[in-house]
Amino acid sequence: MADEKNQNKQNQKGGQPVDVKQLLKVRREKLAELQERGDDPFKVTSYDVTHHSMDIKDNYDEMEGQEVSVAGRMMLKRVMGKASFCNVQDREGNIQAYVARDDLGEDAYKDFKRMDIGDIVGIKGKVFKTKTGEISIHATEVKLLTKSLQILPEKHHGLTNTDLRYRQRYLDLIMNEDTKNTFIARSKIISEIRKFLDAQGFMEVETPMLVHNAGGAAARPFETHYNSLDEDVKLRISLELYLKRLIVGGLEKVYEIGRVFRNEGLDTRHNPEFTLMELYQAYTDYNGMMDLTEALFKHLAEAVCGSTKISYKGVEMDLGKPFERITMVDAVKKYANVDWNEVETLEQAQALAKEHHVEFEKHHKKGDILSLFFEEFAEEHLIQPTFVMDHPIEISPLTKKKPDNPEYVERFEFFLNGWEMANAYSELNDPIDQRERFAAQEELLAAGDEEANSTDEDFLNALEIGMPPTGGIGYGIDRLVMLFTDSEAIRDVLLFPTLKKLD
Repeated sequence: MADEKNQNKQNQKGGQPVDVKQLLKVRREKLAELQERGDDPFKVTSYDVTHHSMDIKDNYDEMEGQEVSVAGRMMLKRVMGKASFCNVQDREGNIQAYVARDDLGEDAYKDFKRMDIGDIVGIKGKVFKTKTGEISIHATEVKLLTKSLQILPEKHHGLTNTDLRYRQRYLDLIMNEDTKNTFIARSKIISEIRKFLDAQGFMEVETPMLVHNAGGAAARPFETHYNSLDEDVKLRISLELYLKRLIVGGLEKVYEIGRVFRNEGLDTRHNPEFTLMELYQAYTDYNGMMDLTEALFKHLAEAVCGSTKISYKGVEMDLGKPFERITMVDAVKKYANVDWNEVETLEQAQALAKEHHVEFEKHHKKGDILSLFFEEFAEEHLIQPTFVMDHPIEISPLTKKKPDNPEYVERFEFFLNGWEMANAYSELNDPIDQRERFAAQEELLAAGDEEANSTDEDFLNALEIGMPPTGGIGYGIDRLVMLFTDSEAIRDVLLFPTLKKLD
C-alpha cells in the first residue's frame, strides 16, 4: 500500500484530484488492522518522555550520544528503503529522527512505514548530528501512541483559511508556529502581570460570574435563568462592584483576571466574551493608578519584548519615557479645535455637534457630547502612551467628582496605538452621591438605554458601612496581548473566539 504522502504527491503531479475519502478509509483500515492484532494505539495510556525538542537542540554539546525519548506529532516522513527520516513536533518545536530497519527490526520498521503524517508517536534513541549538521535522534524505538484519522493540511502551504483557523484552533496550533507563539506569549503576559502585582502586595481573588445586577460598566448584559432558584440572572459585564465590596471588607489591595460578557457586536477589537483584569487599592486615587499603570506596562514590555520600545504594524511606541497626561477637554481643544470650557449649555453642545457632524442621541447630555467629540477627533492621534484624564460626570457614574469642578470626575483612560487600554477612577465612596448617580442611571434605563446601570442596594449598603479612599482600574487583557504580539485582530489572541454557527 503506497505511503499516503507519496499518494498525495502522485495525484497532484498527475493533475488528478486527491480522493480524500479513500485516504481517510485507508487510515481507518490501518487502525482496524492494529486493533485486530492487539496493538490498539488508543489503549496506550502513557509514554516516558525524557526531553523535548528544544532541550536537545539547545544542549547538544552535552547531550551528544545520550539516550533520550521524545513524543509528538509526526509532521514529515521520508521512506528510503532500509532507512528513513521523520520529523516530530512537540510543544517546543520539532526534531528529526533517523529510523533504520537494522535498528528497529523488520516488523517494527514495517509498522513505522505504515504510520501516517499526523500520527502521534514516541521515539527513543541517541542524539547525533547528520552529515548535513542537523541535530537528530538515531531511533531504536518508534511507538505509535495515537492514530490520526484525519488528514493535516499540506505543510508547505500551511493552514491559511482564517475562518477554519478560528473554528479548528487545534489544527491552527499544529500547522502555524506563529499561532502557537502568540498564545505562549499570552500566557507569559498574564504570568508577568501576576508577578508584578503580587510583588506590589496585591491579592488575587475570584468573584461571581452569574449576578443579579450586572453593573460596573456601560454595556448590555447577557441574561439567563437559574432553574433551581427560579430567578433570572445575568452574566457579569464587569468585576468592579464585588471587588469594591472586598475593599470595604479590609482587603486593601485586590485584583481579578477573569472573563466578562457583553451582549454587543464583534469586530477586530471586540468579542462578547473577553478577559478583563480589574484591581483596587485602598488609600490612593487615580494618580496612584497612573503611576502603577506606567510601571506595569514598562515591566511587561521588558519582560515580554525585551525592550521598553514595542512595535505594532511598524509603528513604534516608547514605554520607557514618562507617559503623557492630558485632560479630555484639552485633548478635544488640541485635536478638534473646540474649547469645551466655553460650552455652557446643552443647546450649545448640540449646536457644536451638528456643526462638526458629530452624531448624538436625544438622551445625551453635555458631557456625553464632549465624550463623542473626543472619540471622533482625538483617539486616533494617541499613539504614544497617554493618560486622558478628567471625564465628564455624565459618563462616569461610579467615580469621585473633582473637588474644584464637579462637572468632571477623577477618571482617566489610558491610550496606546490609538486604542483604549485601561480605564481608571478615584472610586466614588460617598453612598449618598452614589445613590443619586444610580437614580440617574435608572432614568436612562427607563428611557431605553440598555447599557445603563441599575441600583445595587447591597453595594450601597457596603458603601454605607464605609469604603476608604480607593483607586481602581480595569485593563482589557486581549487588547493588551494584541498589542504586545503584533496581532491583527482580537480573534487572533483568543484561543476560541465567538463565531456564528455554520448551520
